Amino acid sequence: MEIILLKMGEMVLKGLNRSRFEASLLSRLREVLSPFGNFEVSSRQSAVYAVPKDPGCDVGGAFAAAGKVFGFSALARAVRCGKDIRELQEQALLLPQLKTARSFKVEARRADKRFPMTSPQICAELGGCIHEKLGILVDVHTPGEVVWVEIRETAAYLHTRPAEGAGGLPPGTAGKAVLLLSGGIDSPVAGWRMARRGLSLLPVHFESYPYTSPEAKEKVLTLARILAEWCGHMTVRVISFTGIQEAIRKHCPGDLATVLTRRSMCRVANAVARRNGAGALITGDSLGQVASQTLEALAVTEEASVLPVLRPLVGADKEEVSREARRVGTFETSILPYEDCCGVFTPRHPRIKPRLEEVLAAETLYDYQTLEDETLKRVEKIEV
Repeated sequence: MEIILLKMGEMVLKGLNRSRFEASLLSRLREVLSPFGNFEVSSRQSAVYAVPKDPGCDVGGAFAAAGKVFGFSALARAVRCGKDIRELQEQALLLPQLKTARSFKVEARRADKRFPMTSPQICAELGGCIHEKLGILVDVHTPGEVVWVEIRETAAYLHTRPAEGAGGLPPGTAGKAVLLLSGGIDSPVAGWRMARRGLSLLPVHFESYPYTSPEAKEKVLTLARILAEWCGHMTVRVISFTGIQEAIRKHCPGDLATVLTRRSMCRVANAVARRNGAGALITGDSLGQVASQTLEALAVTEEASVLPVLRPLVGADKEEVSREARRVGTFETSILPYEDCCGVFTPRHPRIKPRLEEVLAAETLYDYQTLEDETLKRVEKIEV
């Protein structure tokens, strides 16, 4: 029988609260696997077993989906068989990956020490059979394929090279945070990184209709749907920011418009966070990337936030973030040419080293508190 064998990641280092992390992980895995059929999910010895219960289960689709579950370091499509060397040899000869392999080696892990053969003996017996029956060369240093044998409590498992898991911790085990989600490359990756650390995401998107288009809004919702494949169900809050940006443009110094806008976003996002039990904000800032991300600008912006502002990309360059966006699956959507809120009314020469006292003085020139309160009355909630 083919099953999905998954290895827990850093959760195995947890102490007395490990059971809470495991329960969350198994719950998320069951949710992810449910569209692909009836799977029985259980855990033993830091491994998780997803066993199909019906012939119609889509093991391939389930395997791909399980690869996006935070908390697993590796996963494999494995054959479950009896703890008998003859049966293991028979099943190994049927592995499809060996049909095209030019060389191989066997790796064995004997978690059940009652099994009569040692790990080296298992490797020798199984490797000898494969070499003799299939004529494949043995190469223990640079093999074309690796056959893994795991002798566990109730059965033996046979598989080839495992796939890399999503890593991290299960969503929600570290709390909840508001993600300031734009249509760019950075903010979806920032959210993905923090979800990987166990945070549930509450995405907030600021739009400036009619200066931004419905297509720009749909682009952001598509990014949220892609993130949901990794993070689970989310509710996106879409907030109209047109009135605030127009007021800043009309009443405030033009070179401070960007930092004033970002401070207002922080205050509104803090209010959303307080209403929904979130403990932090997440942004896609990268130090020095644009004028609003100088050390001085970041400090002045963060001063407007009561909650901590998490910046997981602060030390990353654009190439690194783009590579990660491709892994997450957001890159191609992020580069679609639709204007978002941050690009509206951008000054030609923004202040790159704003001082807090001059920014606070500029905020007295318009009634930001009333505008922000009005904005919070018109929040659109969209489930993804």
